[in-house]
Amino acid sequence: MVGALLFVHGAGGFVDDAELAHGLADALGLDLRMPELSDTAMGFEDWAEPVRRHLDQLGPEDSVIAHSFGASILVRVLAERHRPWPVRATLLAMPDWTPRGWDVADYAFTGPEPETDLALLHCGDDDVVPVSHLASNSTVLPSARVIEFPTGGHQFDGMIDAIAAAWT
Repeated sequence: MVGALLFVHGAGGFVDDAELAHGLADALGLDLRMPELSDTAMGFEDWAEPVRRHLDQLGPEDSVIAHSFGASILVRVLAERHRPWPVRATLLAMPDWTPRGWDVADYAFTGPEPETDLALLHCGDDDVVPVSHLASNSTVLPSARVIEFPTGGHQFDGMIDAIAAAWT
């Protein structure tokens, strides 16, 4: 049985994140599930509700990767309650919405840590979400594996294999 990759795209990123999502699904040998989330209704619950529905459909062979704003939503949804799946999730270029970062309370993750095994990945040359957000997020998610790549920008250009290798 082939598992699926639930990929939660970033804000307005359904098209922009498609190459990253498809590349990761191929590299990991998983079928891609990438729901198109609203680019106009941007409140936490507007995104959290569909993410919850998709998480509730996951099984033991399935994985989750979320990018940017989608990672911000995913980590908070994972922290709401214990779910048997996913066993692990990867958060790419996740913004810090606390006062240490962009200071938007509606999106800020303040804990508790999800029971899911997490990895925080960021590129040092990200010109959308500064790499300083990686250090801030790692303080509120101290159990997460933290990986900083020197290059790749916000879209992790040329980093599919490195992300897939970090996944295993």
